[in-house]
Amino acid sequence: MMMMMMRGDPERFHVGCEVLADGVILRPVGDVDLSRSPVLRCEIIEAQKKSPQRLIVDLAEVPYMDSSGVATLLEAWQTARKHRGKVILCNLQEKVKAIIEIARLETVFTIAKDCEEAKGV
Repeated sequence: MMMMMMRGDPERFHVGCEVLADGVILRPVGDVDLSRSPVLRCEIIEAQKKSPQRLIVDLAEVPYMDSSGVATLLEAWQTARKHRGKVILCNLQEKVKAIIEIARLETVFTIAKDCEEAKGV
């Protein structure tokens, strides 16, 4: 079953959502910074209400993420862990990948090359 939704202010930032049989793919579009991370956080909370086995965050359209975005992803990881789920990041752009690596979070998150790989993790 696939369902696509999009929420947020499209002129500033938005998050696409695809429901999978065993999880959810969130696709934020735009920079994830202090003013926009609350939108992503709300989408993640909504997605995790049904305790999906996997939450895939496709970052292909996120050119920049600050510490508030990283904190939002860590909160999602903590919630998933409590419910025996996974948070999988995929399609990381160079600047976002660098932030994750500087914080040494590649050892915390499962990171996949793309969504197809993430679906198989």
